[in-house]
Amino acid sequence: MAAAPKKQIPLRLSSKLYDAIAAWAEDDFRSVNGQIEYLLSECVRQRRKNGGYVPDELDVPPELDVK
Repeated sequence: MAAAPKKQIPLRLSSKLYDAIAAWAEDDFRSVNGQIEYLLSECVRQRRKNGGYVPDELDVPPELDVK
């Protein structure tokens, strides 16, 4: 049984957020795309585990203090 093809989506990130994810991906030996997919998968898994709803604050861009 073949795996379903992955959905491609455009994604725009701030430079600071991209740099932070890229550094994290390098630490974890993943590509940036792989790191983003991993992080999103973990968030969905955690949400399912907790059974909670996604808060309204999710749509607010995060304050990043990445230098």
